[in-house]
Amino acid sequence: MGVGIDLLEIERLERALERRPKLAERLFTERERAYAAGKGRAAQHLAAGFCAKEAVAKALRLEAWRWRDIEVVGEAEGIGIALHGALEGRAAEVQISLTHSRGMAGAVAVIAGDYVV
Repeated sequence: MGVGIDLLEIERLERALERRPKLAERLFTERERAYAAGKGRAAQHLAAGFCAKEAVAKALRLEAWRWRDIEVVGEAEGIGIALHGALEGRAAEVQISLTHSRGMAGAVAVIAGDYVV
C-alpha cells in the first residue's frame, strides 16, 4: 500500500497561472481544464487537482513523471484518477480524496493492492 498527501495555497497557483498562461496546459489535461473552467473559481479546482497529482506521485514513490500522466477524472461514484503514458498500469487501484476551502486545497491518495514502484 502507498499513501501520499499534498496541500497548496490556492492563491499561489492563481499567481503562477497569471504569470505563465501556458502553465495550465503543461500541468493539466484538456478535460481537467474544461472541468475547472465550468466552476466559479477555476483555480480552486485546479489547485485540488494539482494536489491530487502530487499525492498520487508520492503514493507511487515516483521520482520523475509527467504532470498530464496523472489525470483527475469524474466518475459515477465520484472523483477518480486515470494513469496515462509511462504510468499506465502502475497501480491496480488508486483512491483519492480532494478538499478545498477558500484559501487552501489538498488531497490524499491511497494506492491499494499491488503496484509497480
